[in-house]
Amino acid sequence: MTKILVVDDEPDLEILIRQKFRQKIRTQSYDFLFAENGKAALEKIQATPDIDLLLCDINMPVMDGLTLLSKTGELYPLIRTVMVSAYGDMENIRTAMNSGAFDFVTKPVDFDDLDRTIEKTIRQVMQLKTTLKAIKENNILKMYVDKNVLSFMETREYESSLTANETIEATVIFIDICGFTAISESEMPDTVVKLLNDYFDVMAQEIIAQNGTIDKFIGDCVMAVFTGDFHLDRAIEASIFIRNHFSKLPSQKDFLPSVSIGINCGEMISGNIGSAKLKRLDFTVIGDTVNTAQRFQSVAGVGQILISEAAFEQVKDSFICRRIGPVSLKNKAGQMTVFEVLS
Repeated sequence: MTKILVVDDEPDLEILIRQKFRQKIRTQSYDFLFAENGKAALEKIQATPDIDLLLCDINMPVMDGLTLLSKTGELYPLIRTVMVSAYGDMENIRTAMNSGAFDFVTKPVDFDDLDRTIEKTIRQVMQLKTTLKAIKENNILKMYVDKNVLSFMETREYESSLTANETIEATVIFIDICGFTAISESEMPDTVVKLLNDYFDVMAQEIIAQNGTIDKFIGDCVMAVFTGDFHLDRAIEASIFIRNHFSKLPSQKDFLPSVSIGINCGEMISGNIGSAKLKRLDFTVIGDTVNTAQRFQSVAGVGQILISEAAFEQVKDSFICRRIGPVSLKNKAGQMTVFEVLS
């Protein structure tokens, strides 16, 4: 759900917005909050730190929109602002844009245009959040990030506003490098680390190409998450490419590179997990769907990609699969029927 704060001293605007966006409000795509001026808006942002977007008038009592824009840009750099004002002359537009506004909509409001503008702004916010998550996981990139964003990332507000904890529909995959422990015990540390990083690069390249997200590296295993349209299909395509690519990699002494992969799709909880006191919060997904994917990987053989029967029913017209049969999974009552993805 996207939280949108409308800052305007015209009470009629609230009524119009609730009418025009009633379907998206009903389906919980948008959650609108309202404030009558910039001062009230700052108080509302402080009380509701997961606001994604401001729709802000320019001319308001107590605190005007341009002043609010300058303050939110400094204090809340993840929030994007769209100015909605009757003052549509070029001077006001340039002032707003130079102060950090993402876009500008004039009154009387064309609500179809406003809806498109909101959707465009939300995409930008989501991209920013994804980028910040990657930066947080790769500390070396911090030297290239604006200091205001870095400062914000160190606060508790960053952890709470990066995204709300929510239940999502997604696909998770676990990719393990088979037998890598043996080479790690026989080679020099520098050799082991370079080799492992090279293997991870192969995985990451295809996961990103299929619009997936690297959730974490666990020893010599990668956990990745796919969301959005056809997330299961894209996860399987990435897995097939990775398996086939590894089969063509050169051997390292007695070690022949190969992977075993577990895939599962369904509902999972997405949120910041860890210790706030230690400032070690990991934005990840958890739940039975995730645990089952890891269990599939643990029973997969060399070069195998295993999925559930439910996943097979979704993709059987797109991929060639083979029924493995019931298998016992750790901490699972009874057995589960699994399928191997062949091609």
